[in-house]
Amino acid sequence: MPKFLLAYHGGHNFKSKEEGMEHMAKWQAWSAGLGDAVIDPGMPVGPSKTVSANGIADDGGPNPLSGITVLQADTIEAACEMAKACPHVDIGGTIEVAQAMDMEM
Repeated sequence: MPKFLLAYHGGHNFKSKEEGMEHMAKWQAWSAGLGDAVIDPGMPVGPSKTVSANGIADDGGPNPLSGITVLQADTIEAACEMAKACPHVDIGGTIEVAQAMDMEM
């Protein structure tokens, strides 16, 4: 079955630890509800740097990455349907969905 990377962008800066914990509980329930489709629940990420031929910038660009998840689905459309239910979109974030390509090395 094809694998897909969910790349989380943006989102909300929580005003309290409790608000963040409430969101995390919703996210964990969503992830658990996907069952065996979740290959790697991933992780949130902190501030990033962008490396290019021009050097290193101290930001993630105009839409910085905020986390990742790897899941499996029959099609990219099915993966997008799974992503639509993620609570990350409820806090103003977006989720980029891309199929992982198998390559021989």
